[in-house]
Amino acid sequence: MKLTFLGAAGEVTGSATLVETSEATVLVDFGLHQGAADSDRRNRSTAIRQTLRRAKPDAIVVTHAHIDHVGRLPLLPSWGIKAPIHSTAPTVDLAGLLLRDSAHIQSEDARGETRRRQRGGRKAVEPLYTVADAEAVLEWFRPHECDTPVEIANGVTLRFLHSAHLLGAASVELRVIDRGVERRLVFSGDLGPGGVPFLKPPHRPEHADVLVIESTYGDRDHRPLEETVREFDRVIDHAMIDGGKILIPAFAVGRTQGVLVMLTALRRDGRLPDIPVYVDSPMAIEAGDLYRKWYEALFTDEMIERMKGGFRLIDLPQLHRVRTSDESRRLNDMKGAAIIIAASGMCSGGRILHHLKHNLWKANTDVVIVGYQAEGSLGRRLVNGARRVNVLGASVIVQAKIHTINGLSAHAGRTDLLAWAALLKGDRPRTFVNHGENGPRLALATGLAESIGCEWSLPGYRESFEL
Repeated sequence: MKLTFLGAAGEVTGSATLVETSEATVLVDFGLHQGAADSDRRNRSTAIRQTLRRAKPDAIVVTHAHIDHVGRLPLLPSWGIKAPIHSTAPTVDLAGLLLRDSAHIQSEDARGETRRRQRGGRKAVEPLYTVADAEAVLEWFRPHECDTPVEIANGVTLRFLHSAHLLGAASVELRVIDRGVERRLVFSGDLGPGGVPFLKPPHRPEHADVLVIESTYGDRDHRPLEETVREFDRVIDHAMIDGGKILIPAFAVGRTQGVLVMLTALRRDGRLPDIPVYVDSPMAIEAGDLYRKWYEALFTDEMIERMKGGFRLIDLPQLHRVRTSDESRRLNDMKGAAIIIAASGMCSGGRILHHLKHNLWKANTDVVIVGYQAEGSLGRRLVNGARRVNVLGASVIVQAKIHTINGLSAHAGRTDLLAWAALLKGDRPRTFVNHGENGPRLALATGLAESIGCEWSLPGYRESFEL
């Protein structure tokens, strides 16, 4: 049996792990590399294409719909690779939303780059993939319930475990029989924080021979939620005084909805002034509809009963949903304080770039970072204190105040990651720490060695391990 890491090895994007036995091959996630200077090169890697063509996966398993976990799937049809894609039912819907949007962005980016190249006499570029490629791969999805075992390949049985990271997100348990030997492989996927009052907690695995665990925040814990709310409250108060905009780069699926829940809580406590709130993301609006469709998969039984009784987690009379580009552009001419939530979460594309271009140079602007910023991304440069950045081809001085509020993260912090793995102490699984930069990976690996007594590795890009 062999594991090969085709992404998320020393980075937080590009999740992809190949599991090979003597009788079957399973690919767990196939996400897009994002943010770094070499992301496009890795997304177009001929070495990865050759590896998968050789392996010929019998099945693909998707932990959740974030683009860093599904974003390379549309490449597979053009590579001559086809296999059923197994996920939870909500993930099927969300993947459709996100992959179509990703394909649209790839095409738009390619058109823009082609125009720039042709002005210099250089040849056109092709998009990474097209909407047609995304539509083709969406036909391969097969929905499953959590906690229900299903055989997906010869000798391989899959079970999803609720991971509390995103609607439909799940950890993966593979029970593999190879040459008469049974092993249990557990992939954490992305884990959500524990202790969120209205969300189902992550399902902790009880046994594993092999563990592949994310480490996004493996070296630190998040700020307590109440402290986060107080800090956000202060930012709003300052904006009301100086009349500036509050810009919140947020992923359209998951993070935007979380910010709106927090704003609703502030309003119910009488702490949210009469400030307009704009969700400038058609995809976030569609995602909200999917959250309403699948809410029973995400919330505790108590919260489900309250919602059936009419309770609304998001209840903001001053909320405006911005659908068209013209409506979005008009926000830049608007005077006075306002909260604008727009994708993308790492400032790597989308409508947030236009708002940053028009407002970063203003001293009365506040930019609130509410999620992880990958190395190399514009969001990371702002967090690191850059005083001048390039946005949409323009050099912009940064005079806005940059706030980092990590208490809204949908990722587990270090303590929650260690607690999630605690039941595996008796098994002492062979452990691979991925989906994290090297500092957090090493910190989590040494913590796991101490807490569950495991042997660990920090896999490198395209590195293979015999089990």
